[in-house]
Amino acid sequence: MKERFAGFQPVRRDRLVQETRHDAYQAKHKLPEPTVCPQCGAVFHDGRWQWLARPAGAHEETCPACRRIHDEFPAGYVTVNGSFFEDHREELLQLARNEEARAKAEHPLKRIMRIEDRDDGIQITTTDIHLARGIGEALHHAYQGELEYHYNERENLLRVVWER
Repeated sequence: MKERFAGFQPVRRDRLVQETRHDAYQAKHKLPEPTVCPQCGAVFHDGRWQWLARPAGAHEETCPACRRIHDEFPAGYVTVNGSFFEDHREELLQLARNEEARAKAEHPLKRIMRIEDRDDGIQITTTDIHLARGIGEALHHAYQGELEYHYNERENLLRVVWER
């Protein structure tokens, strides 16, 4: 019997199965539109959270960022260490806040949760892994230094360490 495709190998279905990533903060159902977050005022419209005027008669449900903040369960950690930090503390904090403001203006779910002092620096926790990466990249772009990323795919968690 002649094969239809020379060199064809059958697809092994057992290798195509990929485990779905479980994110407790992702909606389990489609939200009715429009939906407003009662804490921050973000509006779910056209399939995403946006900063819009509050529509009349909108459904209310807490957005994922406000739930993360309430549960104190960050998606990103940015650790800033080193002697450079001690001398330029306010500049570095302002850079992180500016990066948050830029990201949050378009994406309401990208927020800084807390900025905590540590022995040799600070730790910034965020509601989104992309904001944590963005803060790390902004620090590295502005002041060079050493930048490391540690991503935990199972927990959808990013740890960023910047030091100079």
